[in-house]
Amino acid sequence: MIAEGSDTEELDGEEELVEVLDAASAGEAGMQHIADLTKKEPEGVTSVVPGDDGWLVDVELVEDRRIPSSGDMLALYRVEMDMEGTLLSYRRIRRYRRSNADFGEA
Repeated sequence: MIAEGSDTEELDGEEELVEVLDAASAGEAGMQHIADLTKKEPEGVTSVVPGDDGWLVDVELVEDRRIPSSGDMLALYRVEMDMEGTLLSYRRIRRYRRSNADFGEA
């Protein structure tokens, strides 16, 4: 998967050039992977972290809509991709009600 805003990088002296994602493009690719896999609309990207071999992207989405919306069940998914945006793995790492406050990392 190649997204706009990506850079081109030559790998180990090979003649073939590989498209490498920047952080913004990695976030967009992660959201698209989660939308495709869950068939639900993502709320947004909460984290994009570069690694040695790729990207870790956290994506929040509504798993179950409720009335009122403060009762919605949200989930946080972590997507692992290589530098070109190819999906390597994903998993749900957290599930919670929209009304539950999150005070960030301790």
